[in-house]
Amino acid sequence: MIRIQLPDTPGSLGLVATAMGTADADISAIEIVETGDGYVVDDFMLTLPPTTMPDTLVSACDMLDGVQVLWLSRYPENWSIESDIAALNRMSEDPEHSAEILCGAVPVVFHTQWAALFDDNGQVIISTALSPEFTPDGIARLTPMNRSHVTELEAGWMPGWGDTVIAVVPLSRGRCLVAGRQGGPGFLASELNRLQHMAALAN
Repeated sequence: MIRIQLPDTPGSLGLVATAMGTADADISAIEIVETGDGYVVDDFMLTLPPTTMPDTLVSACDMLDGVQVLWLSRYPENWSIESDIAALNRMSEDPEHSAEILCGAVPVVFHTQWAALFDDNGQVIISTALSPEFTPDGIARLTPMNRSHVTELEAGWMPGWGDTVIAVVPLSRGRCLVAGRQGGPGFLASELNRLQHMAALAN
């Protein structure tokens, strides 16, 4: 997955796609993450042949005027993307377990490595497959859990974990949802707002 900021002008997306093509990248999906004053941030899901180095892809994109590669990382094989609406629909179909459904959907909807749902005592209710095995000290680094915030955690915050950015969003009944990305990218304000909106709709 590659996150790119590009000008919000006609033809910009096509130029980026063409540049990726010169690096033999095969684009499978594009998602708008944020729009601003004259720019847009898009996430591209793509595959690269073994003979193409990621640096080649970055260089091809960075050569375009007004285009900046914000982040590039491997994305788990066979993972897809899901819209906020699709996740909310699944939550509405089973409101009793909407918080658990949201937790499971966060890595796909928000392109994170993991997500975990905590109870009002700071204990894990449910977590996704790639989540850390939280220790008491590691959980303490996620606080405060009663308000939304984004935090950057340095390498070693949990045994075996590198630099990690997290988003923390409280839910009803004292619960809390935490999402993490090892190595970035940082959570944009629009992403935190979306996550807060979805959390507010989870029972």
